[in-house]
Amino acid sequence: MTDIVRRGITARYADSVTHAGVVYLVEVPASEGTDIRTQTRETLASIERQLLAAGSDTTRILMATIYLADMADYDGMNEVWDAWLPAGSAPARACVRVAGLARPGWRVEIALTAALSNVR
Repeated sequence: MTDIVRRGITARYADSVTHAGVVYLVEVPASEGTDIRTQTRETLASIERQLLAAGSDTTRILMATIYLADMADYDGMNEVWDAWLPAGSAPARACVRVAGLARPGWRVEIALTAALSNVR
């Protein structure tokens, strides 16, 4: 049986959850009301920190779902995403527009899974 490891647990969510060699996480921007490039950079920086803390990295992302409040932000978000993601490491990915994110000033939210570097 593989243990489930939860990091950064609150009453409502965990920063990340690992199980069976996979880390699961969801990140949002640190700021509200800023442009899509800023919010995407903030979100991806947080993802990178969480991946490293869990024992993974950006080359091991398996699947990403990107939620945008406005599809007009698609190109700006992709510009930052493309610069951040290591060459040859593109995951399976979906990008969808949502009617609204949890906070009105958020423009992006990203959920992803990644393989751990050392399966425990």
